[in-house]
Amino acid sequence: MVLDRIDLRLLDILQRDGRITNAELAERIGLSPAATSERFRRLVAQGYILGFSARLNPQKLGLGLLAFVEVLLDKTTPDAFARFAEAVTRAPEVLECHMVAGGFDYLVKARLADMTAYRRFLGEVLLSLPGVKETRTYAVMEEVKNDGPLRLL
Repeated sequence: MVLDRIDLRLLDILQRDGRITNAELAERIGLSPAATSERFRRLVAQGYILGFSARLNPQKLGLGLLAFVEVLLDKTTPDAFARFAEAVTRAPEVLECHMVAGGFDYLVKARLADMTAYRRFLGEVLLSLPGVKETRTYAVMEEVKNDGPLRLL
């Protein structure tokens, strides 16, 4: 399906304000509420909209440490990748995990209470995942930008 300018505008507005009412969304994109609702349903059904959630304040919830971890596996085979990927998805501390090209295999983004909790996570969770040979950790000192919308227009 090809997205037209109205679809892109609708997606742009929603990614910035997921709580907007259908009536307000319709007004902002210049369609009737019924037509807007139909476009919205189509975009959800076709997988352009993955879902909606609340952004929470990690510091208020006792999760003040954000860390990025480079993970190097001992083997780079399809089976090794599959075993690691399946296991890392079960770690609740892991916010994101990406297979990357370059000097290591995966980049993990994790959120924890503090460095003590990170040390425990590293020893008990991350290093025990299948195939992990080596890690390098980067503790985030300041989050400069963490909510960037996709550039659609």
